[in-house]
Amino acid sequence: MSAERDSAVGEQGSDGGRKTAGAARTAAAGTGASAASAKKAAPSKKAAARKPAAAKKTAAEKTPGATKAPAKKAPSAKKAAPAKKASSAKSSAPLKKAPAPRKQVVALKKATASVPAAPAKTVAAHPQGESRTALVRRARRINRELAEVYPYAHPELDFENPFQLVVATVLSAQTTDLRVNQTTPALFAKYPTPEDLAAANPEEVEEILRPTGFFRAKTKSVIGLSKALVEQFGGEVPGRLEDLVKLPGVGRKTAFVVLGNAFGRPGITVDTHFQRLVRRWKWTDETDPDKIEAAVGALFPKSDWTDLSHHVIWHGRRICHARKPACGACPIAPLCPAYGEGETDPEKAKKLLKYEKAGQPGQRLKPPQAYLDAGGRAAPPLGAG
Repeated sequence: MSAERDSAVGEQGSDGGRKTAGAARTAAAGTGASAASAKKAAPSKKAAARKPAAAKKTAAEKTPGATKAPAKKAPSAKKAAPAKKASSAKSSAPLKKAPAPRKQVVALKKATASVPAAPAKTVAAHPQGESRTALVRRARRINRELAEVYPYAHPELDFENPFQLVVATVLSAQTTDLRVNQTTPALFAKYPTPEDLAAANPEEVEEILRPTGFFRAKTKSVIGLSKALVEQFGGEVPGRLEDLVKLPGVGRKTAFVVLGNAFGRPGITVDTHFQRLVRRWKWTDETDPDKIEAAVGALFPKSDWTDLSHHVIWHGRRICHARKPACGACPIAPLCPAYGEGETDPEKAKKLLKYEKAGQPGQRLKPPQAYLDAGGRAAPPLGAG
């Protein structure tokens, strides 16, 4: 308003009062028009700036509808903006396509989620939501892996016939097979048959069995089962489970050892090593030996039971120990939910290995030739070294 008044005063000084009044009216009219135009659309200067732009655009396009296009787009000042704004609009287009980087982020997350191959983390959470089918597959895979590690696995009690095996198995309670193998040669040399042992002097038998521990109870058992064999089975070891468990000192574990290794009849030997490992592997949570036998037996074909027992027991004695498992040297670590309970450093774990895995003698004085061919060494006799 001030700028317009100054121009009116300048005109009054040069042309007189009428011109001044006309100029004032013109100015007033211009002021009113400018105010109205300012409210409705844009100032006259902006309109003048738009006309050349529209004219240039019309000349460039040479189309009759060119003038109508800007008119429709006129209300949106952003759309009718100059080329710079158009370029900024184009540059803003990728921003609308922001889901692309999001997809990349999700892909990266999925990739990182599938990358971890650490044995413990991968399998530790597996048994919690593990289906029955997955459990069977994992259990059988562990058995196959152990079969490759211990292809020469065998009963680690020395025996030449079923009678020697049943007696040695009874004596192995609460002691090692190695100690039993070092003790039985003297016992069987003096009492080679059930009839001989049934008529033996208990005190003499106790003296022979003293190194095995609990020698009085074990003496009573082996003499008692020998008498039962003579009286009930004609001095022969029966080949049926229901008959074997009737013998003094013979339970299901001992019976399956005899059936599987002396008669070739499948059976699962649930000793302390077997119980410990199958619970570590989450094959079962049972603690009763009979229930463990039933639960594990249901995971495997019956024909695998005897060799499965050897594989598990051998692994428990050589690598997967009770207090200090050698996790870092374990061949089935990727399948073990308990990985990490023991030593995971490979070099330190190697120092925990036992028997032939550590270059030491095994538990049998007279092991099978296959074991010797694989690098195993026979145990020393009692009192040696």
